[in-house]
Amino acid sequence: MTTKHRPRRSVLYMPGANARALQKSRTLPADALIFDLEDAVAPEAKETARRQILDAVSEGGYGHREILIRTNGLNTPWGYDDLVAVAKAGSDAVLLPKVESAEMVRQAEAVLESHGAPDSLAIWCMMETPRGTLHAEEIADASPRLGGLVMGTSDLAKDLQAQHTAMRLPLITSLGLCMLAARAARIAILDGVFLDLNDHEGFVDSCRQGAELGFDGKTLIHPKQIDAANEVFGPSEEEVRLSKRIIEAYAAAEAEGKGVVVVDGKLIEKLHVDHAERVVALAEAIALA
Repeated sequence: MTTKHRPRRSVLYMPGANARALQKSRTLPADALIFDLEDAVAPEAKETARRQILDAVSEGGYGHREILIRTNGLNTPWGYDDLVAVAKAGSDAVLLPKVESAEMVRQAEAVLESHGAPDSLAIWCMMETPRGTLHAEEIADASPRLGGLVMGTSDLAKDLQAQHTAMRLPLITSLGLCMLAARAARIAILDGVFLDLNDHEGFVDSCRQGAELGFDGKTLIHPKQIDAANEVFGPSEEEVRLSKRIIEAYAAAEAEGKGVVVVDGKLIEKLHVDHAERVVALAEAIALA
């Protein structure tokens, strides 16, 4: 279900109970927004948050931004009604919390489809528990609607009884398992949030690590994090220039029947061309946004 090369460098959580925040998010340079009905909303505000999110999505005005709505789990008093509401709300995707099995995905999918969800509505899954991480492969393959995985590193660290460290070594196994599952299923995957809003350098380092690991982008908790995430997860001008040269050199060599292509002294193979084409396509998509 994921849209190929769609930018997801910066994906900002927006609390559904905060109508002003939902309004402000129309002007933010984030690639995607997660309208949250779960963790960011107190129990007594759940129904109000649902109405406000539905009104905001219906009103529109979010332009290119991809809109995901994070529901409460089906095992909560609000989860079923959340899914019924999101089915025809007009968002791009529903984000399911604390997914631990393919069956949980299929249960949510059944509710969505029985209430008129269009084929275009994707399902994304929060990966935030040890059991969910161990079942990442089956979750990623659970439905043709699967659009992506979102790491919930805060909850995951709590359940693992692990520490939050600069290099995130306690989480590396979990991040890697989910990355493998997402790439095997050819769906998107987003890195978890960085909680210290006063540590800009630490945030940038976390983004760089996420990009190095292969994540498509980072989930964010504050608008001040958007620009850095966009910069780190987006291709630089130099990367785009080099990618275009690689594509052109390989095409020229093929046309001349040459079996060897060298750019800047480096041997170029088809895998390098595939990567270069992805970089250029992503840059073009960002430019059009």
